[in-house]
Amino acid sequence: MPILLVRDVKKCAAFFRDKLGFQVDFLHGLPPFYGAVSRDGACLHFRLVKRPYFAQAAAQEKSLIVASVEVANVQGLFQEFRARGVEFVHGLRKEAWGGTDFQVQDPDGNAISFVTYDVSSGA
Repeated sequence: MPILLVRDVKKCAAFFRDKLGFQVDFLHGLPPFYGAVSRDGACLHFRLVKRPYFAQAAAQEKSLIVASVEVANVQGLFQEFRARGVEFVHGLRKEAWGGTDFQVQDPDGNAISFVTYDVSSGA
């Protein structure tokens, strides 16, 4: 399961809950230094760091994501997120590698892809 490195575990969990419809499974510590959220069988963990090094490095690379979440209906999820006012790194698109995906960023800049694979493509 992906572990996102974040500066504020509570804030990141709130983003996933309020903007993306995840439930907060737990927050550990006072203040929280570790936590988890889940939705529809997908689970993401958060770990407190002083500086989210990977997100900073990923920002310098084109299309570098830190987590990918496979979903059954990427089009429906995209529409739900859009209705919630979520900002996208990139919108819904069919990829040459056989998936349809979109990407969002958490408050620390970690890019997360939500994807459905086209089973007819052999991917």
